[in-house]
Amino acid sequence: MKKQELIHLHGLLAEVCNHYEQVTDSEIEHNEYVELGVRPTSIHKSKTDHKMAVFALADGITHEIDEGTERPVSAAAD
Repeated sequence: MKKQELIHLHGLLAEVCNHYEQVTDSEIEHNEYVELGVRPTSIHKSKTDHKMAVFALADGITHEIDEGTERPVSAAAD
């Protein structure tokens, strides 16, 4: 993936994060992402920095969504 594409993906994930927080009135814990200090607008940062930020942000989003989803109960008897 090219750096420009990675920055675009980073921006899209940031928008997903903002939208999810607005819709659910909850805040996604993304401390690892914040600690990196890389934002989608940080075009001077390296491709590797943006890649780590994308993974950290995606991990925070999926973790929050996973916790908010109820697990289905198996219909099978033990």
